[in-house]
Amino acid sequence: MNNPFRGSGVALVTPFNEDLTIDFAALKALVRYQIENGTDFLVVQGTTGESPVLTMEEKFEVLKAVQDENNGKLRIVFGVGGNDTVSVGETLKSLPAGIDGILSVSPYYNKPTQKGIIEHYKYIAQCTELPIILYNVPGRTGSNVSAETTLELANIKNIVAMKEASGSFEQIMDIVQNKPKGFDVLSGDDAITMPLIAIGVAGVISVVANAFPKKFASMVHNAIDGKTEEAKNDHYDLFSVTKMLFEEGNPGGVKVALAQQGLMKPFMRRPLYPVSEGLKSRIEVGTKKILG
Repeated sequence: MNNPFRGSGVALVTPFNEDLTIDFAALKALVRYQIENGTDFLVVQGTTGESPVLTMEEKFEVLKAVQDENNGKLRIVFGVGGNDTVSVGETLKSLPAGIDGILSVSPYYNKPTQKGIIEHYKYIAQCTELPIILYNVPGRTGSNVSAETTLELANIKNIVAMKEASGSFEQIMDIVQNKPKGFDVLSGDDAITMPLIAIGVAGVISVVANAFPKKFASMVHNAIDGKTEEAKNDHYDLFSVTKMLFEEGNPGGVKVALAQQGLMKPFMRRPLYPVSEGLKSRIEVGTKKILG
């Protein structure tokens, strides 16, 4: 199975009303914003969507709203991960129709060995026929998925890509150089996406592109097409704001940039907390500079 998820993917935030119910009108507006500005595929209920604080019923409601608004225009990836292998597998067996792929983070907190990670993914891959994107983010999970582990898992038919957020160019290059045909690496780190594409990464699942889809997609597409100068210009236009958006956690920063554009309110569910006033002001200045 070849990876169908390339280019500029966006890990959608979940907008909330002031009472912290889901703001479905804002969610649909965000989907339209992505469709109209060059995004290639959507990721629903990754960590950026505050998945840890939504019930499964709410996650499916968010998914349906995205599907309805998208109306088949872009591929949709749904986040299904956890540190209980059997529970993840059971969830995969009960997914609604209309999903094009799965993003599944490596098991967090209980810190399995590499063999444990391999067995986890082997099990869940048997629970669905959908293409699966692995997700390595050691800063959140507490353990790294090694290049050797990724390359072994890449031979499983419906495991099609790895979202890499280890920050290790050496590890990523090892995977890119030795991966089987049809398997891809996707950037999980917005700030280094452009140079990662230069070494063979096939695209990104981005946080920043929620707020700046046109500029971010331009950077990604130019980099993929070998238009280095154009990609570099986009990269540095975004670079300062990208750092700001993660300065006090995610998705607090990007929700400020989205709120400034009138797309949603910047509310988040606890334990996440709004960014400081100083950072908010800097993000607003940076956002205005990018949007003109």
